[in-house]
Amino acid sequence: MRMLIEIGVEELPAIPFLKELGNIEPKFKAVLDEYNINCDFKLDYTPRRIVLQGDMAEFAKDKVVENIGAPKNIALDSNQNWSAAAIGFAKKCGISLDELKFETINGKEVLYHKSVIKGDLSKNLLPKIIEKFISSLNFGKSMRWGASKYEFIRPIRSIIAILNDELVDMEIYGVRSQMAFYPHRYYGYEMVKFSSIDEYYSALELNGVILNADNRRQKILNEFKQIEQNSGLKIELDEDLLDEVVAITEMPTALMGSFEKEFLEVPSEVIVTSMKENQRYFPLYNQDGKLSNHFVVVSNSISSDSNLIIKGNEKVLRARLSDAKFFWESDLASEFSSAKLKNITYLAGLGSMYDKEIRERQIARELAKIYEKELKEEFGGEFIDELDRAVMLSKADLTTSMVYEFTDLQGIMGSYYAQYRKENRFVVEAIKEQYLPNKEGSVCPKSYFSSMVALSSKLDTLMGLFSINKIPTGNKDPYALRRAAAGIIRIVLNLNIEFDIKKILSLIAKNYDKFDLNSLEEFITDRLYTMYSANPSVIKACLNSGISDIKRLNSAIIALDEISKDSEFKENFSTFKRLANIIKDSKIIKVDESLMEHESERALHLAFISLKLDISDTKGYLSTLFNLKPQIDEYFDNVMINSDDPKIKANRISIIGQIYQAFLKVADIKEITI
Repeated sequence: MRMLIEIGVEELPAIPFLKELGNIEPKFKAVLDEYNINCDFKLDYTPRRIVLQGDMAEFAKDKVVENIGAPKNIALDSNQNWSAAAIGFAKKCGISLDELKFETINGKEVLYHKSVIKGDLSKNLLPKIIEKFISSLNFGKSMRWGASKYEFIRPIRSIIAILNDELVDMEIYGVRSQMAFYPHRYYGYEMVKFSSIDEYYSALELNGVILNADNRRQKILNEFKQIEQNSGLKIELDEDLLDEVVAITEMPTALMGSFEKEFLEVPSEVIVTSMKENQRYFPLYNQDGKLSNHFVVVSNSISSDSNLIIKGNEKVLRARLSDAKFFWESDLASEFSSAKLKNITYLAGLGSMYDKEIRERQIARELAKIYEKELKEEFGGEFIDELDRAVMLSKADLTTSMVYEFTDLQGIMGSYYAQYRKENRFVVEAIKEQYLPNKEGSVCPKSYFSSMVALSSKLDTLMGLFSINKIPTGNKDPYALRRAAAGIIRIVLNLNIEFDIKKILSLIAKNYDKFDLNSLEEFITDRLYTMYSANPSVIKACLNSGISDIKRLNSAIIALDEISKDSEFKENFSTFKRLANIIKDSKIIKVDESLMEHESERALHLAFISLKLDISDTKGYLSTLFNLKPQIDEYFDNVMINSDDPKIKANRISIIGQIYQAFLKVADIKEITI
């Protein structure tokens, strides 16, 4: 049967709706499965309707119900009459005592009854299905409307439920179903009636509604292309912003507006942020890549005179840009320093933002000692004073009017203010890049200098929060500590430098209240699980090796992952798993060749000590060790490790133990599961 369901609502807010969008179809499918109904369907939406359409089976599938009761010795009393347990089972199954019978299940005779519940008509079940589906949707916040007890993201104003062009009568969330929908607001506020599913679709188009989101998107993109051709400008196509405007329009129209060129004196990031976040406008760029004084608005209005729409949007943007220009000029005229940060509390127990900068400066100095050679070469001489200055100015823009208004521009605005005051170019760049990488897929700081500033900030955040026991639990991470930890790893790997987490945490710990540094080290290195597509046991094996240098861990994970994916590895690895399991907590001593009784012992020991192992070539190092498989197999076949002589037993364990210890320089192979 053809199915059409429309849940008509007041305008859905784009971002909460888009977050739940990927769950809507699975949730409807889950409810259908609960009621045992086959249905092929697809989802469409506009800001005023959620639509499910497809083919639904006329009947729910029959449901087989199996009940298992008490064992025979309990179901029958000593006189072989039905016990209370059996009587209760019959009542539960809705059968007479004469219908009770036993079945052998798992070798035991038990009461058993199987029944088939005939599937109901889908149209009878549809009201429950729709109501349960609506209640399953989670948009973060819900609201009540009127005097109703119902809650949803926005008030529900209409319900359409049709099977084979027949209306399914129901009342849900205080709304009775009918064959009518609300048109685009331009066409009025009265509902449009229709008599069939086909007429529904044609009536939507005639009343200003493009139901399919992909069609709305394509209309927008086509009009973008036309604007670019006519203007000679390039639209910055922000996919997330495009998703939003698709979600908030029923009949989108792309229109180009402009603003006064004098506003281009304000940093382009401010203009673009104001356009996107406040107004959902798309910025336009000249052929040289510079921001132009034009924008594109995707309007949901239908009008014969688009100039009225353009002028209205220009007026709104002009007001916002006037504020931004005022903030910019006011900030340039004010002092740009870290002094005002003394008045901004960072966190209870960690002092002010100024105190945070002081701690970051101490960390930067420690890092500068480790990477002095690279920093001097990059900077072209002594750099420490400028590094201090970069750190101490890094958060200064938090006191500016612009960052108060546009919080996402912290760091970026600071770099502009620093550049205006003719700070060293490394200082300017470091201020701008201090928060990088700030999300998945984000770039890292470009230089060693900027990286030291970014690392200092992230390390202080982690050390500080752990020292006051603000450690993430479950999915909660209000201070984005996981992102900070992942950022440290990404910066280190981007620079391709040695970075011993254990050593560095110990170096900077004196500036914080005491806590278990191992817990923070583990927290940071645990981010590696999310950064590789490798078998998690491979990552665990590398982490359990005791390596605390990020560069070495990276090499170990990549090398072991590549080796473990070899077609023969799974079959051959059993030898090394056995080796690792035999060792366990055994004490490894120096091998005594005089205690060897079998040729297999001598052969394995000689093969091992003859290896040319180069730990700098991690994959080669591991491959060389794995190539000992034939000698190890022969050793296991011919040598009884558990000798009655404790010295011989200890020596035999140590022969394979030295191989395990060699592996342990890269990975604890006993942790690998293939």
